[in-house]
Amino acid sequence: MTTGKRESAYRNDAVIKVTGRARYADDHTFPRMAHCVPVYSDFVHAENLSVDTREAARQDGVLKVITAADIPGAVRFGQIERDYPMLAEDRILSHGDVVALVVAETREAALEAARQVRISADPLPPLIDPEEAFRPDAPVIRPGTKNNIVNHHKIRRGDARSALAACDIVIDHTFRTSFVEHAYLEPESAVCVPRPDGVMEVYGSMQHPFTTRRFVAAILGEPLARVEIRTVPVGGGFGGKDDTAAVVCARAALAARLCDRPVKLTYARQWSMRESYKRHPYVLHYRMGLNRDGRVQAVEARIIADAGAYCSTTPWVTWRSAVQCCGPYRVEHVHADVYGVATNNVFTGAFRGFGSPQVNFAVEQLMDMAAEKTGLSPLEIRRINMVTQGAETITGQLLNNHTVSIREVMDTVAEKIGYEEKRARSSRGKGDPENLYGVGLAICYRGASLGAEGMDFCSAVINCQFDGSILLEVGIHENGQGAESAMILTLQEHLGVDRGRITYRQPSTSSIPDGGPTVASRGTLMGCGAVVLAAKKLKKIIAEALADTLGCAPEKVRFQDDAILGEADDQRLSWDEAMRQLFLKRVYPYSFAGFRAPAVTWDEETGQGDAYFTYVYSCQAVEVSVNLKTGRVRLLNVVAAHDIGKAVNRPMLLGQIYGGIAQGMGMALMEKVETEGGVIRNASFRKYRIPKAMDLPEMTALIIENPDPTSPSGAKGIGEPALEIIAPAIANAVYHATGRRMDRLPIRIEKEDA
Repeated sequence: MTTGKRESAYRNDAVIKVTGRARYADDHTFPRMAHCVPVYSDFVHAENLSVDTREAARQDGVLKVITAADIPGAVRFGQIERDYPMLAEDRILSHGDVVALVVAETREAALEAARQVRISADPLPPLIDPEEAFRPDAPVIRPGTKNNIVNHHKIRRGDARSALAACDIVIDHTFRTSFVEHAYLEPESAVCVPRPDGVMEVYGSMQHPFTTRRFVAAILGEPLARVEIRTVPVGGGFGGKDDTAAVVCARAALAARLCDRPVKLTYARQWSMRESYKRHPYVLHYRMGLNRDGRVQAVEARIIADAGAYCSTTPWVTWRSAVQCCGPYRVEHVHADVYGVATNNVFTGAFRGFGSPQVNFAVEQLMDMAAEKTGLSPLEIRRINMVTQGAETITGQLLNNHTVSIREVMDTVAEKIGYEEKRARSSRGKGDPENLYGVGLAICYRGASLGAEGMDFCSAVINCQFDGSILLEVGIHENGQGAESAMILTLQEHLGVDRGRITYRQPSTSSIPDGGPTVASRGTLMGCGAVVLAAKKLKKIIAEALADTLGCAPEKVRFQDDAILGEADDQRLSWDEAMRQLFLKRVYPYSFAGFRAPAVTWDEETGQGDAYFTYVYSCQAVEVSVNLKTGRVRLLNVVAAHDIGKAVNRPMLLGQIYGGIAQGMGMALMEKVETEGGVIRNASFRKYRIPKAMDLPEMTALIIENPDPTSPSGAKGIGEPALEIIAPAIANAVYHATGRRMDRLPIRIEKEDA
């Protein structure tokens, strides 16, 4: 069902953030704190690296100049492959490689000394084109590997080649996407403090404290228990503060350990944009075969993703691309190959959407192209081919454990925006070239949480106090999206208490088990799931302890209206009195519980299995105006509908949708990391263009709720679905306005002579 409730916004951290009292990583200072800065080379690809630190070490205020030779633990580390050099050793594979760290009494002294580090190496030709790097005879850039293929994922279903040969219509097209910068407001920062007990305490701008702990422990050569990562507010991440942020924290921890004093390492914007990983550029070659009635029979796809110089999360990103390479459609015959390919470009990794925006950009345009060739409308051809309740996906998964609502969300958007009527009056390249009009849409399903990418579980602790107040701690990191607020609201609902009782305790890696990264739109799904299970356990403890007092069986105890009740309303204890009685009975009102995601399966050789335990269904439609004389595409209106299971914090949910649309609009129309020979040429916000408020259109978000039985809270997620289909919707709208197919991102309209 579609809901249109209006609720007041709730953010537990709103006041401290709008008043400037929130303390981000760079706001932390400690006595005797030193400052650290990175040192880069001018090379993109080189061998026989030599770093001379002598002159730099002699500069005033310098405490130490650190190179790879000073690292007591692992020089290289990574989430999948341990190939990322936290400091370069003998080779340079990317212009973003850091060759040394300068630690000084002040940041200014460190910056001045960094200029005195002398670097020499033997340059090698950079390999920057992923299609060239894919060739069997291409020079191999990563030491110890046989070729430049980082990973290869397959989907094998039926006989695509024979089916394509028998199809009435075959569409053969190639699409390309580009490097995109995360553009978070806060650059990477870390402050590391060596404690008297031997533990390295880390305050950092990061998305996943437990990943950061592994990087820090690796570089120090110390056990995980001797590293404690403290949660601090994050000034934006969008997937970008995982690997790079973890490495920044590891470098600061290394400096702190070697100097035996607190050290801060805060990145300048140009360092952040130079070094941090980007969204993968894709080359997507598709052959789609259909019958004349519009039924898709077969898809053959070869997809190449530019991994850059290091593995990072490329195998996970491209796996999701493989699973969703045919969109939310039933296709009997699929032969798809998705490759991550190494180059000497900046490395690529997690970015909101995580491999889905690229394939959706191709698939959703292919569906519009197929509609035109069969004489059907874009809505009709999608209805013919979309997954339905009980349908089988291209990986052989039966969609029978949750509500499959892809038609509901599409029809909701189409009706709201008036899609068919507006498509009929689209310009198709005719009329005033300075004001062409078009409407377009795109749909998707997105696998919820990590799926077969990794182990998926999360825990929560509820600790009620003698005075009735409640501490809540969850193994999900707050990235600024309102995760803490969602956990508080979920606990409030399930305990029936006043929200003011609940204080969210920001966890550290020493206070709660690893709950997995805040990625893959899993924060609300996994975190709230753990809170619900912990609340159920707590209610059982309380009910069994107080049932006699309330004069009823434990299963009859009720939790509502900030009180605990028996069967009758007059059998009642206020929450405060109930907590006092529990302590007097020596019963701890405390619970710990974990939510383990339902099991999934995967066969890497065939690309078959239950890839995810549930899916989010989405549709977005846009109206555009195109000026052929200036090349400008202007968004006039966007309507989005997403089935997110259950809305936990409706105003924040709407904010996520609007933010995703804005960010996806940037990817679609303006954002591109410009590189030349592997060197980023627009590594600043002055040169890298992102959407401004004046660029944004009217936006309407429709929340569709079909509570998910696989989720303890009924909720799923929205962070990534909100972004991943706006680009193909815009591309389809531009086509209906101009009659020109846009197969590259960002979309560029060739200007016509006035």
